[in-house]
Amino acid sequence: MIRSMTGFGRGSSEKDGRSFTIEIKSVNHRYYETNIRMPRALIAFEDKIRKIIGEKVKRGKLDVFVTQGNYDKEDVEAYLNEKLADSYINCFRILKDKYDLRDDMSVAQIARLPEVITLKQKEEDISGAFEQIEQSLTEALQSLLSMREREGEKLLEDVITKCDLINELVEKVKERSPFVVCEYKEKLAQRLNALHKEVEFDENRVAMEVAIFADKAGIDEEIVRLNSHIVQMKEALVLDEPIGRKLDFIIQEMNRETNTIASKANDLEILSTVINMKSEIEKIREQVQNIE
Repeated sequence: MIRSMTGFGRGSSEKDGRSFTIEIKSVNHRYYETNIRMPRALIAFEDKIRKIIGEKVKRGKLDVFVTQGNYDKEDVEAYLNEKLADSYINCFRILKDKYDLRDDMSVAQIARLPEVITLKQKEEDISGAFEQIEQSLTEALQSLLSMREREGEKLLEDVITKCDLINELVEKVKERSPFVVCEYKEKLAQRLNALHKEVEFDENRVAMEVAIFADKAGIDEEIVRLNSHIVQMKEALVLDEPIGRKLDFIIQEMNRETNTIASKANDLEILSTVINMKSEIEKIREQVQNIE
């Protein structure tokens, strides 16, 4: 089953007054890249989180947000900066004496001054936290992968439909191809017949010119390879593994064959069909950019 690289997943767990929430957002990317944002207190678990995600996701850019919540608030304490408070009070006394001001200092006023009283996070024991983090991460990954698989099903249907359309266009080119040489031969004969009274020509030379044109305009090999690429793409779409890069390569080869057909065909009808073919290939290429 193919997977899209676009998705979102969320997981959470609560235990003993402590909770963890993990959110994962993924978008398409040429390679695999993970950015993790988490509290500094949990930074020791970053490598483990990366490893777990890397086992499930092989391609795409992921933003992972780890949030911790504590309901009992016992991990926070107030801190009094006595030196800063002394400095403030000393400044107030200087102002009072110098400008003969009324002394109206109060505890509440001093406590509201910047940085006099601050809240600090207590050092906490995180030895048992990873079990909760892993539970939240597993839930988030399952949600993410489910969404990527649903998007992948839609991509699969769309790409197969476009492959079938390209196959029809290839058959149209294949049917038209033999007539190109015949028409060239007829036009050449008409021109020579018009000049017959004035110019003598060698029948063998004419046959050679037709043969050279047929060789240059021949697109049988390109059609065979293009049909082969379409088969390879359909086979890749049902593989149970990341196939995005493989599909990228197949698309490049399909484009190469259509460009060769366009340059060799020397026929407006074939050229018009090839333009439609290239349009469908480009649509597939855009879709493939979002396949893992």
